[in-house]
Amino acid sequence: MPNKLNVPAMWTPEMGAVVAKQNELAAGAYSTDQTFHEMRMAYNAERAFWNEGGPQPVSIRESRVATPHGQVTVRMYRPTSIPALPVIVYIHGGGWVVGNLDTHSRICRILAAESGAAVLAVDYTLSPEARYPQAVEECVAVVQHLRVAADEWNIDANDISLAGDSGGANMAFATYLHLRDVEKDVAGIRCLLLYYGSYGLRDSMSIRLFGGPWDGLTEEDFAWYKNLYLRGPEDVRAPYFDVLGNDLAGIPPCYIVAAALDPLRDDSRTLAAICEHYGVVHAFEEIPGVLHGFLHHSKMLPAAREVLESGARFFRTVRLRGGSSSQAVPASPDAG
Repeated sequence: MPNKLNVPAMWTPEMGAVVAKQNELAAGAYSTDQTFHEMRMAYNAERAFWNEGGPQPVSIRESRVATPHGQVTVRMYRPTSIPALPVIVYIHGGGWVVGNLDTHSRICRILAAESGAAVLAVDYTLSPEARYPQAVEECVAVVQHLRVAADEWNIDANDISLAGDSGGANMAFATYLHLRDVEKDVAGIRCLLLYYGSYGLRDSMSIRLFGGPWDGLTEEDFAWYKNLYLRGPEDVRAPYFDVLGNDLAGIPPCYIVAAALDPLRDDSRTLAAICEHYGVVHAFEEIPGVLHGFLHHSKMLPAAREVLESGARFFRTVRLRGGSSSQAVPASPDAG
């Protein structure tokens, strides 16, 4: 599509250094000119560097959880030995096609350390092996499992939050909506932590202006991911893909992050505007000069660590307030 902005001239020096490092590690890792198997191998190799270091939890536990589609692996990061911790269910991004527990480990460990909550990461079935809505239904089953097995996991069944990045933010939101509209049970869901998600916009200013080889998010790239995830073109309007097409009045408190140079920026702006309209407790942060996927880069990009800290602070504030206020919750001391 013509008329794209010169994004490399707009990103911060730190973001530019990250892009250079990515190219050094695995040039072309996000190219959709390769097979999804090849992309997974390149993605995993590139992400290994970014997951080195970071806080170490008191314990890490992996287990298998039964779902309607078979078992999925989950991994819990526990930052403290305190019993009956709140839990944040983390659903990783990767366009529904790539990613796993290891590619998002550092993100989960930071979130656990900063929030004081146990973080349970879900290794849902990727696409195209699983088509919409299987992965969402697997995540729903994990939440239901936590409710009935809270003693086994040593968590509080009445203090569950959902989080995710990119396609994982879409799935975290969809998991809540599925629990609300299908299972008819959202008891104990405290808040949603949503990092630069895809929420259903099929066109926007940011889609027109941004996206290129530096992030693998051109219009053609989006079509490639959707073609692998969805059952057919009609699913672009399906309720657990086009989450903005649902009734969003009364949703839980939301922490919403957008990357200013991201084609998906306007999805987050739109969600924040809907929260504002309905008086939903929320905080919205748009981070200047950074690209989609920046959450991974806390080794070199301070903004990545800062928004994880801000999300954790939002989580703690919502819990202290009981999530009942209709006013925006500051994500940081300077947020309004």
